[in-house]
Amino acid sequence: MELEVTDLEFPVGGWSTAPHCDAAALLDDSSLLAEFTDAVTARGLRICAINANGNQLHPVTGADDDQTLRRAVELAERVGASTVVCMSGLPEGAKGDRTPNWVTTAWPPETQEILSYQWNDVALPYWRELAEYGEARGVRFGIEMHGNQLVYNARTMARLRAEIGDGVGANLDTSHPMWQGADPRDVVDVLGGSIYHVHAKDLRLVPRVVGSHGVLDTTDITRPRDRAWNFVTLGSGHPGGAPFWGQLLSDLRMNGYDGVISIEHEDLVMDAVEGVRHTVELLDHVMPREAASWKPADI
Repeated sequence: MELEVTDLEFPVGGWSTAPHCDAAALLDDSSLLAEFTDAVTARGLRICAINANGNQLHPVTGADDDQTLRRAVELAERVGASTVVCMSGLPEGAKGDRTPNWVTTAWPPETQEILSYQWNDVALPYWRELAEYGEARGVRFGIEMHGNQLVYNARTMARLRAEIGDGVGANLDTSHPMWQGADPRDVVDVLGGSIYHVHAKDLRLVPRVVGSHGVLDTTDITRPRDRAWNFVTLGSGHPGGAPFWGQLLSDLRMNGYDGVISIEHEDLVMDAVEGVRHTVELLDHVMPREAASWKPADI
């Protein structure tokens, strides 16, 4: 089946089992790495990013995820991919805690103490060093703004970037702003040129659940009928359908993004191949492919 996909993003560990890419083995064996890259290029494809989504700031297991993330940086350098997709990580709430703590409100007062510790004592020192590690290898980090992470929206992304610099930018997974009540098009406008990667994924709110319980939902994702929101195939969720996605792609281009639109399929009620095909077909109708006819000097 020909879908005219041009690029691939490979996960190498963390929360992924990494079934297609054993980063440690590839880095240890140059012939195996050559075989891997040849298998990609022989199909007319490119490697656009390496993905290492885990919690490298976890007080107990963070060291393992940090090792995975650094291995992803090394692999990205070797295969010529300039972007590693990851998450910010989420630390404990206080030194000595054994579990991460996601603060989502400004009150009671201890929330501010927790946030100060997480940002100033843990996350910023870590990211300053990691950004230097990536820069030395020609790699930047596209951070996915995800729930239960220290960076989960445009404001927290901008804060990290202001502290760390150009070595970090956003991986815009379009579904995550949606369940938080934000509009990905507005997120693009706020973040502008600091978007380094994009995951195309739709989301569907379940009004009968949201109306009673709100959008903060800890119901297991394997029970989609009972949840306030679910990840769905593009066109099955966010109101507006194809016009919405066309506007989003136009906004990305207006803000200088000319990178890959990476499809992330997590629709539990649809076959994965079918879902990817539907997504490609929708994007194919609305994606600008050619350079704009008008140039700044013409306007």
